[in-house]
Amino acid sequence: MTSVQGTDVDVPTEDGVADAYLAHPGDGPHPGVLLYQDAFGLRPHLSAMADRLAGAGYTVLVPNVFYRHGRSPVFDLPEHIDPAARPELWEKIAPVIQSLTPELAMRDAGAYLRWMAERPEVADGPVALTGYCMGARLALRTAGAYPDRVAAAAGFHGGQLATDAPDSPHLAAEHITAELYFGHADADHSMPPEQMERLATALTAAGVRHQYEVYEGAHHGYTQADTSAYDHGADERHWEALLDLLKRTF
Repeated sequence: MTSVQGTDVDVPTEDGVADAYLAHPGDGPHPGVLLYQDAFGLRPHLSAMADRLAGAGYTVLVPNVFYRHGRSPVFDLPEHIDPAARPELWEKIAPVIQSLTPELAMRDAGAYLRWMAERPEVADGPVALTGYCMGARLALRTAGAYPDRVAAAAGFHGGQLATDAPDSPHLAAEHITAELYFGHADADHSMPPEQMERLATALTAAGVRHQYEVYEGAHHGYTQADTSAYDHGADERHWEALLDLLKRTF
């Protein structure tokens, strides 16, 4: 395991400053990975995920995409997150998610990518993306909005990736040049089989290199070790798939 350096950083955006976590191997520039958070936001668990990825040889940025609502932690989270036991927590989170419109999110994505391009810790050239829960939507949208800056993108237990809405994330497919991977949870009401098929059909029609797998028995949130949805086996499968994608890319 490579020695990892992690630090809190600030990323200027058109609408303010996004606090973020940056993890990187200590020696020279390495391929960049933009890690998009789940709904619970930037917190120690996501920093630990970034550290693990950095230990594999990548420079990883995890922005607080909810920065317009304050610096992280945006929400008062328990040590172990179980939304079923604390329904009031989701009542606070849902409006914040809804306030991050696709337009705002992609404006921020441009700022994150520009910041990474200017950092000495990040190697020249396109970066990769990985996203979790709502972060999978952000990764898919970013791959379409900035095709020249994104070489690969992965999404795990993403929800609402291919709805019938006029701004559904899957409609970005025609602009994507990156290779994509999705690890869907099979016990996920936010990503039913018909959406999986709609996403795959759109990517195939657009000629996008992609793969998706359904993680049997896994629930929405299976990678998040500080939540009740965590599934160790599915999480390790996610790491294997993500690292394989990155090795193919860089």
